[in-house]
Amino acid sequence: MVNIKPKTRIVMTMEGTATSHSRTDLNIRGLPMIIDEPEERGGTNQGQSPTETLVAALIGCTNVITHKVAHMHDIEISDMHVTVEATFDRRGVILQKEVDVPFPAMKIIIDLKTPASDEDFAKVKQDLPKFCPVSKVIEQSGTVLTTVWNINAAP
Repeated sequence: MVNIKPKTRIVMTMEGTATSHSRTDLNIRGLPMIIDEPEERGGTNQGQSPTETLVAALIGCTNVITHKVAHMHDIEISDMHVTVEATFDRRGVILQKEVDVPFPAMKIIIDLKTPASDEDFAKVKQDLPKFCPVSKVIEQSGTVLTTVWNINAAP
């Protein structure tokens, strides 16, 4: 049996084409993606804004890593919903003032169902911030990131 080691460092290259002053068309792993501004900010509202895309990445990463660490600890999650409430200081994007920490605070609210005990699920809660790269980048930027867990028992 051959033991194959996964690469621990990779280079990710992505490209986008500026189709207008507010819209960027991307193709990532063969999947089309549009980043755009809403109409009230001069865009065509055909995709999420860059800042919404950042917050969406946090939601996606929270989902993936929560499930991965739960699986690592043999814990089942039967249902999960993630909400992020992000406080956004827009003075930078409206060119009013440079803002060192554009998102001073974000709250991740995780609603899920699991048959695991509180004691067993504590391992998942402890491991999520250790392994989610998006939350690490956001926290290291100076954002105060809090997580609220709403856990219901699943049969």
